[in-house]
Amino acid sequence: MSIQVAKAATVGLLAWAVLSPDLPQFQGKAFVGRAVVYPLALALFPVGWWLFGRERIPFPAIADLLFGLPFLIDVTGNALNLYDTVDRWDDLNHLVNWVLHTAAVGLLLRRGPWSWRVRAALAFGYAVTSAVLWEFGEYLTFVPNSPEAATAYADTLGDIPLGMVGGLVGAVVTARMPSRVPLTRR
Repeated sequence: MSIQVAKAATVGLLAWAVLSPDLPQFQGKAFVGRAVVYPLALALFPVGWWLFGRERIPFPAIADLLFGLPFLIDVTGNALNLYDTVDRWDDLNHLVNWVLHTAAVGLLLRRGPWSWRVRAALAFGYAVTSAVLWEFGEYLTFVPNSPEAATAYADTLGDIPLGMVGGLVGAVVTARMPSRVPLTRR
């Protein structure tokens, strides 16, 4: 899948959700917030590269795709009503999506002068921080006035470790890949 197709599909599904708030799969799922945050997140790699890396490194296309796929997976899961019809869909998303997000960060870290252990620790730190911030964002945007409020605490306590485990996998796999920095620059 190309980066442009994945991003266009994500934005298209977000637009459908915002324009169709009465469909059951979109009710109470904070799609206005997602319609703001997801496109900003999808722009993070291109804007960051343009501002800080375009003269030094080629565009990190694989990292950009890996970082964006979780947003597409999330909106697709909602569009197909998988969160409400497939048992453990949410759990699987937290695990897999943090593998993908963290692998994207891990691929970028390969350009630094760090050992594989330091790269793994940095990527895992990203995973833990982003998993906690994600849950905080979920709470702020749709939990308080949602039917899910009664189960939100238990869900959050399950989602954070799933994100951490997924992040650990993404961190270790990418950290063990060869560094992109020549040995003479280390």
